[in-house]
Amino acid sequence: MLKQNRSQKGNMTVREAGHLGGEKVRTERGPEFYSEIGHKGGVATKEKYGPEFYSQIGHKGGEKGGEATKEKYGPDFYSEIGHKGGQRVKELIMRGKRSKD
Repeated sequence: MLKQNRSQKGNMTVREAGHLGGEKVRTERGPEFYSEIGHKGGVATKEKYGPEFYSQIGHKGGEKGGEATKEKYGPDFYSEIGHKGGQRVKELIMRGKRSKD
């Protein structure tokens, strides 16, 4: 059990309480419950913000992910993986041509 962020009285952290609560719900209602409430939340979000909302947040996430990848691997990483992808496509095309013969 986590011991960080405890008060001197030994109370559990908010994180620990949330974890215990989640475990209890999973035991009482089953893991599929989370799928059901997630679906309901998705439908409610779509109704409130419209279907384009998911496209917008996906795009923002992609930008952040791209920046994080660039920071981690450097800008040349994209050239390297692009070249590898191009080589793979070239290889698959050649295989396809050979199998037709």
